[in-house]
Amino acid sequence: MVLALTHRSFAGRNNERLEFLGDAILNFVAGEALFDRFPLAREGQLSRLRARLVKGETLAVLARGFELGEYLRLGSGELKSGGFRRESILADALEALIGAIYLDAGMDAARDRVLAWLASEFETLTLVDTNKDPKTRLQEFLQSRACDLPRYEVVDIQGEPHCRTFFVECEIALLNEKSRGQGVSRRIAEQVAAAAALIALGVENGHD
Repeated sequence: MVLALTHRSFAGRNNERLEFLGDAILNFVAGEALFDRFPLAREGQLSRLRARLVKGETLAVLARGFELGEYLRLGSGELKSGGFRRESILADALEALIGAIYLDAGMDAARDRVLAWLASEFETLTLVDTNKDPKTRLQEFLQSRACDLPRYEVVDIQGEPHCRTFFVECEIALLNEKSRGQGVSRRIAEQVAAAAALIALGVENGHD
């Protein structure tokens, strides 16, 4: 695991090879899960959904939720420039961790870990306009009906710093009850709450 957290700026023996392996595993696991979850989806839809799941921004958000940056081994230059906060470095390190888990514990363990990390993201996926996230879709739906924009509030944060779960409520005028979401970051929890609101409004069913 130490090697997975070692950036190339720190040492010649670094996490780049593990990153390569982890990237391949991540894409396979995400693709396999989407294939099972959306049996009627076309190839292009599945590809767009997978791209959302495995993009650097998503991985970096997960890494920040684990405070992964605090454990990275970086060279002095990267430390001074704030490399432990950089999206690309965090995303690469998370992929390297996936590769290390695979080598240490096998494919089943790697699959279980990836699916657990992406569980909240999966809840936000729909085949309705796969290019837009739930918060954007909800906002556009409300704007099209001249309604006030949704209000998001973090109502609870649980867990240790390296494994936090955020709980968010989304309030909109068209619904009597607030929708709820949870995830390893505030952003993901808000997306889950927005997806729940779209389902409650009858706009989406989440598994089209």
